[in-house]
Amino acid sequence: MKTIADLDTLSIDAAAKTRIAALLQSLFDQVDHKDAIIKARDSKIEALTFELAYLKRMRYGVKSEALSQVQHDLFEEAFDADLAAVEAELEQLSDHKPKKTVAKPKRLRAGRQPLPSHLPRTEIHHEPENCVCGKCGNTQLVKIGEDISEQLHVEPAKFSVIRHIRPQYACRPCETIIAKPIPAAIIDGGMATVELLTWVLIHKYVDHLPLYRIEQIADRQKVTLSRSTLANWVGKMGVALQPLVDRLAWHLLQGNTIHADETPVSQLDPGRGKTKKAYLWAYRSNDLQAGPRIIVFDYRGGRGGVHCRQFLGEWQGHLMVDDYSGYKATFNAKKTVMPCIELGCWAHARRKFFELHNSNQSPMAKEALDRIGLLYAIEAEAKTMSCATRQQYRKTKSLPVLIELQQWLISTRATTANGSTSAKAIDYTLRRWASLIRYAETGELPIDNNPVENVIRPIALGKKNWLFAGSERAGQRAAAIQSLLGTAKLNGLNPEAWLRDTLEKLPTWPYSRIDELLPFPAASSEVSSQGEK
Repeated sequence: MKTIADLDTLSIDAAAKTRIAALLQSLFDQVDHKDAIIKARDSKIEALTFELAYLKRMRYGVKSEALSQVQHDLFEEAFDADLAAVEAELEQLSDHKPKKTVAKPKRLRAGRQPLPSHLPRTEIHHEPENCVCGKCGNTQLVKIGEDISEQLHVEPAKFSVIRHIRPQYACRPCETIIAKPIPAAIIDGGMATVELLTWVLIHKYVDHLPLYRIEQIADRQKVTLSRSTLANWVGKMGVALQPLVDRLAWHLLQGNTIHADETPVSQLDPGRGKTKKAYLWAYRSNDLQAGPRIIVFDYRGGRGGVHCRQFLGEWQGHLMVDDYSGYKATFNAKKTVMPCIELGCWAHARRKFFELHNSNQSPMAKEALDRIGLLYAIEAEAKTMSCATRQQYRKTKSLPVLIELQQWLISTRATTANGSTSAKAIDYTLRRWASLIRYAETGELPIDNNPVENVIRPIALGKKNWLFAGSERAGQRAAAIQSLLGTAKLNGLNPEAWLRDTLEKLPTWPYSRIDELLPFPAASSEVSSQGEK
């Protein structure tokens, strides 16, 4: 019997037929309702499965150069959270579906990574409530093993008070008082310990938090740290650390290759009641040469090339820059010795073709990207070589690729319409060709300006938190402290550990040994990357 109408074929009384019909109608309604629920759930699962596939493609697919690495990190955090949420929803929906007889293949997972071994461990032993066998009542149980699991724990910033007590002893006959002298401090008579001062600077210049947010963090623990007090500490520490920054710049200028770049910064202009544009210039050492890695930031009121020339002074060497016209006078300056030599950045040249291919899938741009990709593949192979070996390797591998690339660009340009985007991309590369091929003639010059762009990018992103510099002096102080902390990170040091150690030593440290405090591995060997002395 498939329908209620089939009841008429049965030889039963009318009352029974009515009761059976009502019961069947109820069952059919329930089936229809469940079918609707299953259909809606299947539709939802299909939509979530599609979304999951899209998110995985976006999260794990090829990275686009249109996004910076820091932006990628932010987007990847969002994608990871979205992936977890979609998978959780799918699991919830799957719990309500009938179990299939065919077993699903197990997903390959990397598994949870072990927690860092250098972290201190606090052991908590969980003994059973009673050591009596629940089955036979035996009390003589024998330990056969133990299950160990670990959880990562963190304690937020905890404020406390350190009370220094210095007993005073008097000599009555000669009326002399003896007490242990107060040691020199980075801020004489200040109420902040070195640890608190370090905490403030790291929050401000590494985590890019404005002082009012640091004030709010302290206020949550009912500790009053006014912005004026915090600003006072920051200003005094900036002055105390300036000699280190000056020595850092001196060491940078001893090298014969420097990366340079600049990023705009808003500066408060009280006279007009708004902000004006200033610039944070960045100068980076060359990773392909021996010596510590150094980054020096220089805060200036403009973008004119004069600011670069003022920083470099009489320095001579190879300067890796983009095609900004402000640098041109540095290369053309009339000096008694040879002027600075320009190094072209292949990342900028490549970006022109990448943008072209990304906009219209230009076959010409695709071929240019493939040819430039060969140059970067050669650099990856030569990364660990010595300078002498790398020079020979570039001579046999890179130079032939560059010669063919130049010939191809010239022939392609001859058939490209003037003023087109393709012509502009080709012209940019050909116009800078002499500076672009210089790296391949040596073993120590870099191929692009990415090293300095990578260290300046987090600051460019962080300035969205603090919006503007309060004054030119504030910008210069930020540049100075960022130089020290950025150099520490470049050399594998923990910036917080280095800064704490330096602030403890600096008040009594002789200037003749100032280089020992710089954030270099040799100078800071006692401070490991984990922050332990």
